[in-house]
Amino acid sequence: MDAGQAVCVSEVMIETRDLHRSYRIGKKSIEVLHGIDLKIHKGEKVFLCGPSGAGKTTLLYTLAGLESPERGSVHIAGTDIYQLGRRQQAAFRNRSIGYVFQNYHLLPELTALENVSVPGAISGLNHTEAALAALDRVGLKDRADHLPAELSGGEQQRVAIARAIVNQPTVLFADEPTGNLDSRTSKEIMEILLQLANEHRVTLIVVTHDQELAKVGDRTLVIKDGKVN
Repeated sequence: MDAGQAVCVSEVMIETRDLHRSYRIGKKSIEVLHGIDLKIHKGEKVFLCGPSGAGKTTLLYTLAGLESPERGSVHIAGTDIYQLGRRQQAAFRNRSIGYVFQNYHLLPELTALENVSVPGAISGLNHTEAALAALDRVGLKDRADHLPAELSGGEQQRVAIARAIVNQPTVLFADEPTGNLDSRTSKEIMEILLQLANEHRVTLIVVTHDQELAKVGDRTLVIKDGKVN
């Protein structure tokens, strides 16, 4: 990381304390997160790696407010998100968090523009101009009226990124965002995510199984046996 990209270590964006999460399979309990303490700073680009089944996605979901821990806390910009009521938590996620899924999760009956407008609609806002700007930001303004089925995999992921950034979140989570894409398109998608993070000092947290891809971040965290190293 060069000096121009240095992270302000005094400004913590995400902090976890003693995170625990387990699943039951029959009569057996499998502990996935085992007392994780973690600090991620504003503008930092962090990649989560580890073997299959290690809990990368579980940790990401827990950090993003999508999956409650059994014990412990997650603070984002000083807010303990799991102490919020359900509606408050949903409003906080919509306002402050962007999420990019491996399988895009676009609504098939909506155009690219309409998909990107969904976060604004949830807030009761007319987000058409912001949605067009977000599509333009990922190079897809000319595809605004196309349905997901009319777009390539890489284009669908770019629409998903536009949807994730339309509310100008402070944190952007991405779960294997290049997992379904070829190597050239994967590189393009990562370049978009990194550029967005750099330009707007967005905190970026990416789950990937690709160790080489993870090297482009500021920090790589490896999750194994319920712990992060």
